[in-house]
Amino acid sequence: MSGAAAKQTPGAGSTADPPAENAAAADPVPESPPPLLSVDVTGLVSQFARSFVLIFPVYVLGYLGLSFSWVLIALCGLFWIRRHRGGKSSRLGRALAFLEDEEEAVRLSVSSADLPAWVHFPDTERAEWLNKTVKQMWPFICQFIEKLFRETIEPAVRGANNHLSTFSFTKIDIGHQPLRINGVKVYTENVDKRQIILDLQISFVGNCEIDLEIKRYFCRAGVKSIQIHGTMRVILEPLIGDMPLIGALSLFFLRKPLLEINWTGLTNLLDVPGLNGLSDTIILDIISNYLVLPNRITVPLVSEVQIAQLRFPIPKGVLRIHFIEAQDLEGKDTYLKGIVKGKSDPYGIIRVGNQIFQSKVIKENLNPKWNEVYEALVYEHPGQELEIELFDEDPDKDDFLGRYKTNEPVWEENFTFFVHNPRRQDLEVEVRDEQHQCSLGNFKLPLSQLLESEDLTMHQRFHLSNSGPNSTINMKIALRSPLGQIQLTIRHSSQRNKLIVVVHSCRNLIAFSEEGSDPYVRMYLLPDKRRSGRRKTHVSKKTLNPVFDQMFDFSVSLPEVQRRTLDVAVKNSGGFLSKDKGLLGKLLIPLASEELAKGWTQW
Repeated sequence: MSGAAAKQTPGAGSTADPPAENAAAADPVPESPPPLLSVDVTGLVSQFARSFVLIFPVYVLGYLGLSFSWVLIALCGLFWIRRHRGGKSSRLGRALAFLEDEEEAVRLSVSSADLPAWVHFPDTERAEWLNKTVKQMWPFICQFIEKLFRETIEPAVRGANNHLSTFSFTKIDIGHQPLRINGVKVYTENVDKRQIILDLQISFVGNCEIDLEIKRYFCRAGVKSIQIHGTMRVILEPLIGDMPLIGALSLFFLRKPLLEINWTGLTNLLDVPGLNGLSDTIILDIISNYLVLPNRITVPLVSEVQIAQLRFPIPKGVLRIHFIEAQDLEGKDTYLKGIVKGKSDPYGIIRVGNQIFQSKVIKENLNPKWNEVYEALVYEHPGQELEIELFDEDPDKDDFLGRYKTNEPVWEENFTFFVHNPRRQDLEVEVRDEQHQCSLGNFKLPLSQLLESEDLTMHQRFHLSNSGPNSTINMKIALRSPLGQIQLTIRHSSQRNKLIVVVHSCRNLIAFSEEGSDPYVRMYLLPDKRRSGRRKTHVSKKTLNPVFDQMFDFSVSLPEVQRRTLDVAVKNSGGFLSKDKGLLGKLLIPLASEELAKGWTQW
């Protein structure tokens, strides 16, 4: 469009620029009279005022007999004030721009090749600061849990059954390993403006000691360890315009967490009347009655908040589930001690939070059709999930047939690997079924492909081998510069019968002090670590990118050197009696390479 606007039409050109012959034939144009002299009074006054402002201070200084240095001091002061104000405005503008778009500001200020591997902006974020906070609070959290066991759980168990009237905890030790938060997801869209919703991916693996006894039956049991893995939702609401800014705190699991309990003395405990059905599943159901949707723990932070409305919220909707059919199920029933393979008697269990539905049993069928409809209340959106499990009904224990949870899983997790040589290393990815411990597909990506990609990044669907014809995995893979690197040339000289190593330079080293580091390179040809076998470069002072360009050699034959390993370490000298001496980086280079005679140079 801009090119078309710039192009003149013939008509417009002929009007503005008449041909020469037409101009010659036309009547002569009379010359215009010279313009009258005009005076810009406003401009003269402004110029006079500016000159007066500049000259008047000089006149005053001369009149008072003062030095001209005062004019220079005043001008320097004025210049400093203007520069300070400009710098302050510039810093304020950069700060506001950074707050508006943090990711864009980082990417504009730092080139993509210089971004470290941990700089990402994923949907689910790391929360190491929160883990450090939990670790510091863990002794006090354990005190609260012990108080909860003794003052709440113990009386509840005693009142649940007459046989348990003498139940008590004799020891409660949760252990020193704190709860870990693997990731935090914050919801900012499609949520109430007066609430903050966070999903915490939590894991607890503790070697705890919880001992209990029932004196009436002389029974003792205990728990040696507990594992809990799940997603806990934290809702901060309502947000208020006064301290502490949050009216209440609500905690709950979106679905049943994974629970594993290592019992001791469980056999004696199951002999007690009323406890013969005790198992991890029963305990998990008890937890669900308190902590899985729609149940929740609500802690009010101000007195004016309506606690009942927060603890028992109105459902946000109703989910209608059409449980229709299944295909190609596994035959679990066998006859004649496994000689004859039978079919299965499948039924389904459907869970939405704490709501559980069970279908009818279809006898002797591997392609059952139920055609049943269920309705479940939905309390949280987004976040709640639909879980479906299939079982084969048996007289003793029902066999597990599958969990059909999703065939399009979404993880949104971030992983970081240290890459030594992207031209020779591969990334191997495998998708597995946790329940059956089998592979669902895999693929291998040579990292050299990343070197050829734009911004060293690939974001696409990769086809899975050993899987279905349309099975893919969607991944974003990015290659970034490591923190420290060393450039070496390594080759073996058959004429001199020596291994030659040239230490060129290092880059992106760690700073041991505010002034940088004093690096040097030390090498051994393992397994020889004698002092006579050590090779060292000179020390490069106060730099993180030293240049050495020094050559060293080791007297060793080619067959022998291919069985050896080069030990390379970059160290900080730090000077005499310095506390800053230390290791800046280290690597081991196996020399069993056919290219050793030709040699190579690389970082």
